Amino acid sequence: MTLYPKHLNAERIARLNNTLTADVERGAIPGAVTLIARRGQLAYLEAVGYRNREEQLPMATDSIFRIASMTKPMVSVCVMMLLEEGRIRLVNPISTYLPEFKNVQVGREVPHATDSKSAPSLVLEAPRREPSVQDLLRHTSGITYGIFGDSLVKAQYRAANMMDREQTSAQMISKLTKLPLQYHPGEVWDYGMSTDVLGCIVEVVSGMPLDQFIATRITGPLGMKDTGFTVPQSEAYRVAEALIDPATGERPPMMVRDLTVRPNFLSGGGGMVSTAPDYLCFAQLLANGGSLDGVRLLARKTVALMASDHLPPNVAYSPLARAQFEESAPMPEMGQGFGLGFCVRKEAGRNPTPGSVGDFYWSGVFGTYFWIDPTEELIGILMLCAPEQRRHYRALMRTMTYQALND
Repeated sequence: MTLYPKHLNAERIARLNNTLTADVERGAIPGAVTLIARRGQLAYLEAVGYRNREEQLPMATDSIFRIASMTKPMVSVCVMMLLEEGRIRLVNPISTYLPEFKNVQVGREVPHATDSKSAPSLVLEAPRREPSVQDLLRHTSGITYGIFGDSLVKAQYRAANMMDREQTSAQMISKLTKLPLQYHPGEVWDYGMSTDVLGCIVEVVSGMPLDQFIATRITGPLGMKDTGFTVPQSEAYRVAEALIDPATGERPPMMVRDLTVRPNFLSGGGGMVSTAPDYLCFAQLLANGGSLDGVRLLARKTVALMASDHLPPNVAYSPLARAQFEESAPMPEMGQGFGLGFCVRKEAGRNPTPGSVGDFYWSGVFGTYFWIDPTEELIGILMLCAPEQRRHYRALMRTMTYQALND
């Protein structure tokens, strides 16, 4: 289904479909779903290619995707709902809710005293302050990912298998709090497992498993029937898959999980699935200031707080931030900062992709992407299974959307 109300130029928006179709035909991507909404109306919804290229199963507009880190904004909304109820305070240390964090230390690499060619050693020191809930939301907690880049701390993350799907949330926290922080809290923006910790805080404060809280408080009220941590066996045929690597004969390892089985570890940082129409409900809620079709989940000022830059003026960035996110990096050179759950645009210039001051967004490592532009009253959503090309298609989706605006 493709809709062309007055908000988009039909000839120009066709460029998006034509480009993606050509990329499917040359084997660059398996398929994609693209969605644009404007002024509260669905303006464009298109599926191209295949949800399973090898089995020649066509993509559908309601195909189910692994949204990876697009889980993070949803868990951040959970935290802000509990904040509004007076059950969480952003300045509180993490240890207020998860006492195991009370004695977490920071790992500092120290060069060999006499031999510059020898490997550095790791020295543990007390943090200058405890990491807070706000630090988790804006990724300044010092908690990192072991899978991106390398350091002595990250090596410990990998050795501890911190992304183990078989562990429970309690086991994850137990392992994590025995590892050092990569940085002193509040000093460095470093993408990591912070939102996984937020998911555990939601569970502790609410007394509910994370999937149950999200279903009861967000996806249920908004009618997001295809969004969650699992896919019913009867709907598994709708799941979109990445291309099989001809060199290995397998799909990307991180995308291989039986989605019909509830995992022990409900990853608040990247464990959910959704569809483009479902995620539109969530995005439109945020665009509307916290309500949708008579259902209010957050106050308008709470959403405004989330969509404001929360990074300290002197914050540093992890070495991989620029290369890892390119135009999407929450860095001054890109005219952007980071709020409570997503990146925010602060300046009209600097960023090489179109947008507006005040727009906010996030993405998933498998290729999914969304953004909300309050100035243009616009929402864009890209659902894609192409991990290696994700940065290219994020920029393409933005460019192709804005060039099609009719006014």
